[in-house]
Amino acid sequence: MLKNISLKSVLISGAVALTIAGQASAYEPARSGECIAPANPGGGWDFTCRSVGKVLVDQGYFKGNVQTVNMTGAGGGVAFAHTISKRDKDDNLIVAASTATTTRLAQGQFPGMNADQVKWVGTLGADYGIIAVGKDSKYTSLTQVIDALKKDPSSVKFAGGSASGGWDHLKVLMTAQKANVENLPKVRYLAFSGGSEALVQVVGGHVDAFTGDISEVKGFMDSGDLRVLAVLSEERLPAPFDSIPTAMEQGIDSVAPNWRGFYVPGNASSESYDWWVKTIDELYTTQEWKDIMTKNGLMPFHKSGAEFTQFVKNQTLDIKVLSQDIGLIK
Repeated sequence: MLKNISLKSVLISGAVALTIAGQASAYEPARSGECIAPANPGGGWDFTCRSVGKVLVDQGYFKGNVQTVNMTGAGGGVAFAHTISKRDKDDNLIVAASTATTTRLAQGQFPGMNADQVKWVGTLGADYGIIAVGKDSKYTSLTQVIDALKKDPSSVKFAGGSASGGWDHLKVLMTAQKANVENLPKVRYLAFSGGSEALVQVVGGHVDAFTGDISEVKGFMDSGDLRVLAVLSEERLPAPFDSIPTAMEQGIDSVAPNWRGFYVPGNASSESYDWWVKTIDELYTTQEWKDIMTKNGLMPFHKSGAEFTQFVKNQTLDIKVLSQDIGLIK
């Protein structure tokens, strides 16, 4: 009798285990998903959400649509806080992130929040930093801008889509530091709610220079309204950006890749997290995504799951040290 009960118990528990395993492997997202872009339309986070959302639908990962929701504020802090406090268990939500996100976390700019409160999914390429001016600007090279900063660090006014002290601001300070510009805190930077707003100010002649990423400027380059003085990459980017000189070519050892990727809520189910990691891995290899990368100047850069999570921790620490060295934080 005991043997029969034991056997029956084993059969039942085995069936339950198989059912649970089947549920885990058969995880299906809802008909539609949502991607939060922590800035206004037109910037890098908005580009990340909209372009990835389109590929997710085109490739059949979602039968409905992937809606982009723009949630600006605090250099990504509003979206981060919203995810933690109101969407912490939402399996169908992803949030666009980048080096700008780790920069704000590194500098303690999201009060009471840290990188461990969300789950880091993966990256889909790197967007290299640039410094650009309007078509009528008196500056025709990065060297000329640096020379002006050496004479007077407050003589050139920069605009970017990250908050003051954020990644766009940091690019300028890093580049100036490499070129031995002194009094870095005096370098003028105006923060806007997205790259597109900052670009309008530069193209309109209201601000001297733009600091942002290559994916943000192609339209203004094509129209001839913007002159990119330097790309902050190890070597020149492929066509259609191959005419832009690197900062290194101009004698300034400044390299600033901005990865593009996503995090999900910290208490999203492990099954949904695994699905997102696997899906982003697969999406990265599709021809559709490769074409988007080429068209928008994104360079190959892919990390996901545990590897990406460790990368975020390491980068956050590195940026914290750099921010202290430059004098942005104590």
